[in-house]
Amino acid sequence: MKTNLLVVNASARVTRSVTRQLAARLASAWQGAHPEGCIVSRDIGLEPPAAIDEAWIAAAYTPAEARTAGQHASLSLSETLIAEIEAADVIVIGTPLYNFGMPAVLKSWIEQIVRVGRTFEIVTSAEGESYRPLLAPKPVVVVVSAGNGAFLPGGEHAGLNFLVPHLGHMLGFLGLTETTFVQVEEAAAKQSDDWPELAVAEDLMRSSIRHVSPGQRGRVAMETAPSAH
Repeated sequence: MKTNLLVVNASARVTRSVTRQLAARLASAWQGAHPEGCIVSRDIGLEPPAAIDEAWIAAAYTPAEARTAGQHASLSLSETLIAEIEAADVIVIGTPLYNFGMPAVLKSWIEQIVRVGRTFEIVTSAEGESYRPLLAPKPVVVVVSAGNGAFLPGGEHAGLNFLVPHLGHMLGFLGLTETTFVQVEEAAAKQSDDWPELAVAEDLMRSSIRHVSPGQRGRVAMETAPSAH
């Protein structure tokens, strides 16, 4: 059966981007194991998603059958991005750590795919309101590049890395709970083209990424994101 890989690149850099290189290597490993598979590239670093606005919000909260042509147009990019996720069997996201968090373009991508009634729903009961994810779980590998190892797990400034918990919880909120983070020290990675630790992540792409032992440390730190509730 034909499988699909979605690769999302969020780096503003092109030629000097560590996350782009690592995402490409993971995609290559996946393609080698799935020669008939299709790779869909979504480069939000070069083509940033539009920020949501009042028209977008009004359209998102209007029932689909009652939307005007203009409202459908406001949600067209959102529908495209969500459809790419739904069609993918595996997702790779490459993102640098900017100012302790995710790049603005990645935040815009998240805002475009978080849609009430489309990717999550609000459930009302006697106990109050709760949220239910609407996307089917699937493997997601997120490659994160930090300026130095101090922002990786166990590092002096690890508590200032808000990208990993934020992104992990947002993906889990939508149902994408099988998320694995590969956190790389940018300076160390650039010292050599031969990164033996990438073999671990590449093996995940070739086989299953559901069985990653959390807590691996070193130049690359891997951990599974907690589920959002």
